[in-house]
Amino acid sequence: MTTQTVEPAHRRGLTRRQRARAGRGAQYAVGLIVLVLLAVKTDWAQFSAAFLRVDIAVRMFPRVITIGLLHTVIYTALAFVFAFVVGLVLAMMRLSSIRVYRAVSTAYIEFFRGVPALVVLFMVAYGIPNAFPGFSFPGGQFGMVMVGLGVTAAAYVAETFRAGIQAVPKGQVEAARTLGMSSSRTMGTIVIPQAFRIVIPPLTNELILLVKDSSLVYVVGVTANQYELTKFSQDFLNRAVNPTPLVVGAICYLAITLPLSLLVRRLERRYAKAR
Repeated sequence: MTTQTVEPAHRRGLTRRQRARAGRGAQYAVGLIVLVLLAVKTDWAQFSAAFLRVDIAVRMFPRVITIGLLHTVIYTALAFVFAFVVGLVLAMMRLSSIRVYRAVSTAYIEFFRGVPALVVLFMVAYGIPNAFPGFSFPGGQFGMVMVGLGVTAAAYVAETFRAGIQAVPKGQVEAARTLGMSSSRTMGTIVIPQAFRIVIPPLTNELILLVKDSSLVYVVGVTANQYELTKFSQDFLNRAVNPTPLVVGAICYLAITLPLSLLVRRLERRYAKAR
């Protein structure tokens, strides 16, 4: 009869938890070393003079808020509302049993997801007025921006809605139909309300993308009092001959997008708990 010798605890290999902890420690150490090297090698005086001119940043206020930040929020909100409505309609068409509706919706989604937003905005701003002489967008430049940014975002929102609707358990739809509810009533009272809860996090991500896409508004020829953050910062850069305004504009963008990102994570955790 053979007996197994038990190795002392200090001679055994590391456990999985210990290996993971050692790996994280090594990563932190490497990251810290890289940060220290960057801090030592950087010419902070030259960097500050190029990107962190406090006197230039101070001159941007309060107009960077009352013009740039304000119009960025307005353009984003208008485009998102447009994309929300059109995207929901497109999603319903994509899931329709009528072949023509599905074909139109699919063609719209594939086209606007494949064409750059800048090209679409330019086509809306200049192509539509040339194709229909005398036509003007309701709300002027704001209406033009709403449609220009919204038509592209609607294609992505439509796919988000479609995925959310298809994620609703089919058993609930079958139960509603068994109770005598029509297809439209089932969709409106059972499916869509649950789909909304599912798609809130990805819709918030789409809203964040729209915030950044608002930087393309300059192609429609907005006036100085209608500049969004990027155009406002670029105009100030040309006068100051220093990139500090771009840094200020980036900070303003973060003031919008970071709270939205936190909201997305909170909603995702809440939805995960609800499931």
